[in-house]
Amino acid sequence: MSGSRHFIVVTIGSAGDLFPFMRLALALRDAGHRVSMLGPVQHAPFVEPTGLRFHGLPADEAVLDHPDLWHPTRGLPLVWRATRPAMAQLPAFASTLPPDERGLLLVHPLALPEADLCRALRPGLRVAAAYLAPSNLPTVHDPLLLGPWPVPRWVPLDVRGWLWRCLGRRLVNPVALPDVNAARAAHGLAPVRDLLGHIMAVPDLSLTLFPDWFAPTQPDWPQPLLRAGFPLYDPSPDAALAPQLAAFLAAGAPPLVFTPGTGNRQAAHYFRCALQACARLGRRAILLTPHRAQLPAELPDSVLWQDYVPLRLLLPQVAALVHHGGIGTLAEALRAGTPQLVVPLAHDQFDNAARVRALGVGTSLRATRLTPARLEQSLAALLDNAAVAQACSRLSALAGPADLEPLCRRLEALAA
Repeated sequence: MSGSRHFIVVTIGSAGDLFPFMRLALALRDAGHRVSMLGPVQHAPFVEPTGLRFHGLPADEAVLDHPDLWHPTRGLPLVWRATRPAMAQLPAFASTLPPDERGLLLVHPLALPEADLCRALRPGLRVAAAYLAPSNLPTVHDPLLLGPWPVPRWVPLDVRGWLWRCLGRRLVNPVALPDVNAARAAHGLAPVRDLLGHIMAVPDLSLTLFPDWFAPTQPDWPQPLLRAGFPLYDPSPDAALAPQLAAFLAAGAPPLVFTPGTGNRQAAHYFRCALQACARLGRRAILLTPHRAQLPAELPDSVLWQDYVPLRLLLPQVAALVHHGGIGTLAEALRAGTPQLVVPLAHDQFDNAARVRALGVGTSLRATRLTPARLEQSLAALLDNAAVAQACSRLSALAGPADLEPLCRRLEALAA
């Protein structure tokens, strides 16, 4: 290492978005660099115990109760609007950096428009984008899903490109470009005509935080591109299972685990279906959510509620995991060799579910089709499935935490 650099790590979203960026930030700090982390202010309890320099950004938690948050098409515009006040603070932060400091912005893709403004203020500042899931990188190649809708393999590439352009013109650009271009005009920059194209062109380096065997590199992904594995992160690496949970696990057959994601406050129907399906199957269950109000006041003895449990400790002891399709949850199940049933709602979850099926480690059931009977049927097909168990065992050996040393070296060179 030829000298210390300043890395500014920027993320948005739930804990599932935060943890991979924290793992990167800590790896850079351990390599001897100055690191500043910017993220939603409510995540301070996760970040501050690590000693990372944390700058809390405003977060509109009311968006978690908006009925469109988990809609396949209306959810993305809602997320975009909710994150703009936080992202608007990035240029002001960049303006406070010492003019002779060598630095690099390592950002979530939705922060790329503001990262470009930071670079206009500080021409020497480098920008790297970290992509948590394959669907964050648009491609015309297979497997191609536009939201929940798969595009058949026989559709020509030029038609696929046209579909992406239509998606941008109708759903993305009308929502995003007014904000983006107003900010660019305030900094004396020319307007952009297409958000997706602009985002792909901003980074000096793009990083995938998922391995090649999970999603091979596509010819139209941005270059230069650095591939890395899953940056799994446990905020409590020395924690043990709570006594109540340990006693529950020891009291019977391995249970099923259900989680709709830490940020999902609208999962009452999901949990009702889970309880009824488990009763029909005669299976025990653990329900994971920090939002207890989504569950019935009284639960049967065969069901345990927990607000949070490190999946690293829990999943090796369960029969299957039913989840929303978040990439971090999915990666933890791969590491544990646990069969998965993905119930995708929105965002990258449909593509992640398709990859679980393609790898043979589980199956999926769209949230819009979720009923107790369908959930029971899907679980019955998954449990005690020898082919799924073999695929889970095979991939578990590949799905451990990524070696981030090559990534750190590449970022160090870029920052120089």
